[in-house]
Amino acid sequence: MASKKYTVEKRRKRKKKTDYKLRMGLLKSSKPRLVIRRSLKNMTAQITESKNAQDKVIINAHSRELRKLGWNHSLSNIPASYLTGFILGKKAIKINIKEAILDIGIQKSIIKSRLYATLKGCIDAGLKVNHDPKMFPEEDRIKGKHIGKESDFEKIKSKIQNG
Repeated sequence: MASKKYTVEKRRKRKKKTDYKLRMGLLKSSKPRLVIRRSLKNMTAQITESKNAQDKVIINAHSRELRKLGWNHSLSNIPASYLTGFILGKKAIKINIKEAILDIGIQKSIIKSRLYATLKGCIDAGLKVNHDPKMFPEEDRIKGKHIGKESDFEKIKSKIQNG
């Protein structure tokens, strides 16, 4: 009776947490990665670098930072996502990071989603990231006109811009 041999996949690949082929391509670029992650209630954006197979977070921004600036609305909608990206972009420019490569991990790439609103915020703040403009939400949605929060959006954006 012949035994069958097979290789067990890596745990993170089995649990659908890491796409190693995509990760290897991003690491070969040798640019800092703009990592965007979403949850049901928040958005997180980080600039990371990899050295010797270890990721190091250089800077990060979380949508909860908007509360300190006076944002009293949802932290998971498109305007909040844009502002989170804008905060990260401003922090990156301050520490002299000028470009990055987008890493959305295994999340689905949905046109005009919160992920791309965050990316647009980073780009508008001055960070250079390769992108396709058709992926971004419309300006009215980014500014919050569809939910009636446009005036708050402009106020918070100017605070980030000036501060």
